[in-house]
Amino acid sequence: MKTIKRTTTLEKYLGIERKKKLNIGFIPTMGALHEGHLSLIKACRANNDIVIVSIFVNPKQFNQKEDLVKYPRDLAKDKTLIKDYCDYLFAPSVNQIYPNGKNTKVKLNIDHLIQSMEGPNRPGHFEGVVQVIHRFLKIIKPDSIYMGQKDFQQFSIIAYLINQKSLPVKLHVCPTKRERDGLAMSSRNLRLAPKHRKKSNIIYQALNFAKEHLKQLSVKEIEQKAIEMLSLKEFKPEYFDIVDAYSFKTVSNIKKHKVIVACTAVWVGNVRLIDNMILKGEDKF
Repeated sequence: MKTIKRTTTLEKYLGIERKKKLNIGFIPTMGALHEGHLSLIKACRANNDIVIVSIFVNPKQFNQKEDLVKYPRDLAKDKTLIKDYCDYLFAPSVNQIYPNGKNTKVKLNIDHLIQSMEGPNRPGHFEGVVQVIHRFLKIIKPDSIYMGQKDFQQFSIIAYLINQKSLPVKLHVCPTKRERDGLAMSSRNLRLAPKHRKKSNIIYQALNFAKEHLKQLSVKEIEQKAIEMLSLKEFKPEYFDIVDAYSFKTVSNIKKHKVIVACTAVWVGNVRLIDNMILKGEDKF
C-alpha cells in the first residue's frame, strides 16, 4: 500500500493504472477506521482492480469547531487496519483539497433533501460533504465509490450529486456494520464513556421496535414511543423520523411508499450518534 499526500502524485499513479485498463474503486473516510470501514474496503476489493482509501477530516462539514477538534485521529493505526486490502491511501492536507485561489464549491440545490433530520440540526454539513466528495471524484476519477448505509441521508445526497452532475462513477451502498449488541460501528463510539456505551444499544432497540410495529401502530405513535425509549438519563434524542427513503418526506400512509426508513440522532453524553433502519422495501432499495 502506497501512502500519498499530494494530489499531483496521486493523479500520476492513477494515470499509470488507467493505462493498464484497470478499474478503480474508492472509499472516502475521515479516519479512525473500524470494521465498518473495512467491510466497505473488502467489498471494493472484491470488485475492483485498484482500491484507494482517502483519510481526510473535512473541515467544511463540521458545523461545530469543537467537534472538528475532538474528532479522533490515528493514522498509524488506520494504516495497520487496511494495509492488506488497499493499494493506495490518500491522506491529503486541507491545502491539497482546498488550495488557495481554487474555487471548489459545487453548484447543486439540495434544499429539498435537507429539510429534515440531519439538515436542520447540522446547518452547512451536507454542503460541505458535497463539496469534498465532488473534489475527490474530480481528483481520483474512480469507476466506483463505496459508502455505508449508516449515513443514509448523506449517501442519498451523494447519489443525487452523481446523477445531477452526470459523473461517470457508480455508487455502491453497503449495509451498516454493527457491534454485537447492535450499536452501529462509528468513529464516534471511541468517545463514549463506558457507562454510556453499555446503554447505547437502546438506539438499535428503538429502530427494531419501529420495524416490528410498523403495521400495528401509526407512524406518529411509533416515533413518540421511540423517543421515549431513547430518553434515558444523559441521553437526548434529537429526532426519530420515519420517512420516505427517497424524498425524506414524512410518512403518513405506509401503503403509499415503496421504501420507508427510520432515521435517528441521539446525544449520548457529549457524543452525537446517528443510525437508521429500513422498515419497508429493503429488497427494493
